[in-house]
Amino acid sequence: MATNEIPLWEVFIRPRNGLAHKHCGSVHATDEEMAIQAARDVYTRRGEGTSIWVVPSAAITASDPEHKDENFEPALSKVYRHPTFYKIPDDVGHM
Repeated sequence: MATNEIPLWEVFIRPRNGLAHKHCGSVHATDEEMAIQAARDVYTRRGEGTSIWVVPSAAITASDPEHKDENFEPALSKVYRHPTFYKIPDDVGHM
């Protein structure tokens, strides 16, 4: 990154308590406080959020889409991921 370039931040908004934060876009800002203020101004103009996360884009590491098969192999070969693999005790009742 060039020294005169303002860092890019990824913005995540939680619309209501109990829901997950969702990525909604990016902002340029010199620090985290400015990034939160810019995210609030750009992405929550109508009061649609209860929480904002900002993360420096440079801090995010993504998987390579070309390695999709090895990263996201079908669960059919992993029977332990299926709920039928585990025995539930009778005293637990309906789960």
